[in-house]
Amino acid sequence: MLSLVIFLPLAAALAMYLLRLGDRAVRWTWIAASALDLALVAGLWIGYDGPGVGYETNARWIPSVRAGYHLGVDGLSLPLLALTALLFLCCAVYSLRQEHRVRTFAALFLFLESVSLGLFAALDLLLFFVFFDLSIVAMYFVIAGWGHGERLRSALRFFLYTFFGSLALLLGFIGLYLGSDPKTFDMVELTRNPPLADSPGLAGLVLLAIGVGLAVKTPTVPFHTWLPPAHTDAPAAGSAVLAGVLLKMGTYGFVRIAMPMLPDAWRTYAWVIVAVGAVSVVYGALVALAQRDLKRLVAYTSVNHMGYIVLAVGAAGLAGDEAARRLAVTGAVTQMVSHGLLTGALFLLCGVLYERTASYDMDGYGGVARVAPVFAGLLAVASFGSLGLPGLSGFIAEFQIFTGVIGAGTAGAAVAGGISVLGVLITAALFLRLLQRVLLGTPGPLTPRVTDAGTAERAAIVPLLALALVVGVAPRFLLDLVEPVSAAVIALVAR
Repeated sequence: MLSLVIFLPLAAALAMYLLRLGDRAVRWTWIAASALDLALVAGLWIGYDGPGVGYETNARWIPSVRAGYHLGVDGLSLPLLALTALLFLCCAVYSLRQEHRVRTFAALFLFLESVSLGLFAALDLLLFFVFFDLSIVAMYFVIAGWGHGERLRSALRFFLYTFFGSLALLLGFIGLYLGSDPKTFDMVELTRNPPLADSPGLAGLVLLAIGVGLAVKTPTVPFHTWLPPAHTDAPAAGSAVLAGVLLKMGTYGFVRIAMPMLPDAWRTYAWVIVAVGAVSVVYGALVALAQRDLKRLVAYTSVNHMGYIVLAVGAAGLAGDEAARRLAVTGAVTQMVSHGLLTGALFLLCGVLYERTASYDMDGYGGVARVAPVFAGLLAVASFGSLGLPGLSGFIAEFQIFTGVIGAGTAGAAVAGGISVLGVLITAALFLRLLQRVLLGTPGPLTPRVTDAGTAERAAIVPLLALALVVGVAPRFLLDLVEPVSAAVIALVAR
């Protein structure tokens, strides 16, 4: 069942070429395949009877190094599988008006969906790395082929930065393999018997390699510089997937790999991770506040929001109250889901404006609420969710993170949490400024060219915001799934 979920989108992409489907058939095949995949993921969620790994598949792959085709899901991976399937379906619906090389565009997104689903289900380090690397290749072609502005330069910068990160990650994985006894790439075995337990110096170097690789993908300061140009020049659907799914590969890797497999090193250097998270929170918010380009502003808020996750997982390694640290990890996973929903919607909304005006310059807008009330309402909900307004998913995530970090019981965590609260204030200021400059006030020179969100655009954006509202009002269905995993991760780190 899990293999079907992973490879169904890829099979649909291959069918498009083998059957030589026309553009209209390609669009609806893309939507149908993504919708079916989302339904299958929903079935996995309903049928999952955790805690523990469910729907496990473990077949021989490269027996000489004990690497296997090992898949499974738990309360950490299942929410990200659901987020991935939903966001790709919304991007398929949003792209109904796509006219340029439709079949290749759809095939790349379906391939990217398979790769993303495979990474979140992988329980073998080599399998994880294969999916991790393939995601870089697919997104490079999406930006280079269908972006705008300096798309080729931005795509190349994205590829080189993230490929460097993947090489660092591979070195870290090799270190885990060489330090294990018996030697294996199996993530379950490496979690059960952490490698390098008797070699703290080597464990620190391996954590550094893995940390750099995942930090580039997340991205955190100072490895974030590829992100704004990649987002700005990517097509709207590409930006939504890049922010909503691909960035989570980094934060997911911290919780799935770095924390449980290198518990001693994680505890030793947890304060460094906390500091990096706090800097990313404040820096991302401050730089976003200074932007005049709408899409670039949203891109920098991703640095801010990913910083909250890094702050939380760092605090989980500090010596402090166990319940608070567990809450921090739960908040980190909730933030992964919330950011995917809200920032994915924000990038699609940026695309709505760009398709009308070919500009992201906020100074050119003003009074858009008068000519596009539905668009204005959607942008307001997404912005309020991203700044952490109660009733939306952003508040649930940030509340848990700050409570967990400050309540961890250490002075350093309390200081980092207090500094990061400034990020919330700055984020609120920048989103309120965005709404004022784009939706309110005197109409700008671009405003007459703006029309309201169309049917396909509404159908793509509304489900993301609706689910953010559901998580914000009734989060138990998500938290009941995540909390047992958070408790298990904290127990593994404390060994």
